[in-house]
Amino acid sequence: VAGNGLERQFVMLMIASMVIGGITGELLQIEAGLEKAGQWFEKKFARPESTFAQGFVTASLVYCVGAMAIVGALEDGLAGNATTLFSKSILDGVTAVIFTAGMGMGVALSALPVFIYQGSITLLAGVLRPFLTATVIQQMSLVGGVLIFAIGLNLLEITRIKVGNLLPAIFIPLFYYILLILFGLGG
Repeated sequence: VAGNGLERQFVMLMIASMVIGGITGELLQIEAGLEKAGQWFEKKFARPESTFAQGFVTASLVYCVGAMAIVGALEDGLAGNATTLFSKSILDGVTAVIFTAGMGMGVALSALPVFIYQGSITLLAGVLRPFLTATVIQQMSLVGGVLIFAIGLNLLEITRIKVGNLLPAIFIPLFYYILLILFGLGG
């Protein structure tokens, strides 16, 4: 909604989400955990000096942070409608072919964290149904879009952002909305 306080509130919540989510992710060392998992898979399945771990981490992040991953899993959990997830899987398949050509077979193993991530969101959607308003989902998707932009900067080697550590930021709008309801300030 352009031209009023609601737009500023969305931007401020997005910034706060990135800061709080980034601090949380840094404390939990999510990126390091993804890298360790990628390196473990690399030792088990790849030749030395390959880009296996990089492919695993990059593909895992790309497939988990986008709006389609969030909204699709929520639609599946809330309404039993997996259409968005099916569309996303086709797009992910195409990008997997491209990523695999450049980063190796680690991309294929990214299916495991994607399954856990999207499956968890789908399962939790039913429990969190009262709090998952259209506004909350839109705010979560906005944060996911910022993370996709950060992944793009990493892929272009413009900068090095620990996007894995920013994953908790996606869920900060939900926690914010729950707190507003608990304290009787909105909802």
